[in-house]
Amino acid sequence: MEISPRIYHTSRRVLPLGGHTYLMGILNLTPDSFSDGGEFLDYDVAAEQFFKMVEAGAEIIDIGGESTRPGHTPILAAEEIDRVVPFIEKIRPQTNALISIDTSKAEVAEVALAAGADILNDIWGAQRDPRMAEVIGSVGASCILMHNRPSDESGMGDVMEAIITFLNRSIELVKVAGVREDAIMLDPGLGFGKSYEENWEVMRRLPELCTLGYPVLLGASRKSMIAKLLLQEDPKARLSGTLATTALGIQAGVDFVRVHDVSENRECADVLDYCVR
Repeated sequence: MEISPRIYHTSRRVLPLGGHTYLMGILNLTPDSFSDGGEFLDYDVAAEQFFKMVEAGAEIIDIGGESTRPGHTPILAAEEIDRVVPFIEKIRPQTNALISIDTSKAEVAEVALAAGADILNDIWGAQRDPRMAEVIGSVGASCILMHNRPSDESGMGDVMEAIITFLNRSIELVKVAGVREDAIMLDPGLGFGKSYEENWEVMRRLPELCTLGYPVLLGASRKSMIAKLLLQEDPKARLSGTLATTALGIQAGVDFVRVHDVSENRECADVLDYCVR
């Protein structure tokens, strides 16, 4: 029996999977993100960074308007829209690069997708806002479903089993809402609702998530799990640790890596792709 090639479908283009690692560049239009908060509040500076990351080899740029770092201060949907939508409207006519909107609010997602974003990246896997799955499905968008849990919940037990159970629920929610199966990507949610030990266990067990058949996004860039292991407080000094996680992720079978430092991670991914793809 002929096996269909694996793809990730977006309305702008179809990405073939298996032979190339795709990079998602991080662009936070926030004053308080853990690594680059306040750096890209000016839209001209943000646009310069956007094109710099595309030129360096990022196929997707992930735009966020609300910090999700531990202890962040939540903002209203209206403020989040004011931060991200004018920028998407400004940048969309200038580029054919894929744009993802990093939000857990259906109201924000709806407006950002209408403004030109291609992918909805939800850190709650379409399970926090009851309208999120409907919004994704109604406009034919692609999505990234991430595992998360409230920080006050007790231990998960088997961490990968809990992640897979959660993500299977997210998959069913968006499929029922009309999202194409080949437009779904999964993210284990490193740094979200997990202990230091659980984060590294997820890294070791990434192949289990990859066997579900959906493309997997790895987001370890500059995170505190690397800081604690390497005793490196400055987020921008965590590049070596980030590159190690990128290499481990590609060896495990992930197709997408979300990063701050695109050029260095592009080189790392190209070497790994040449050796293991």
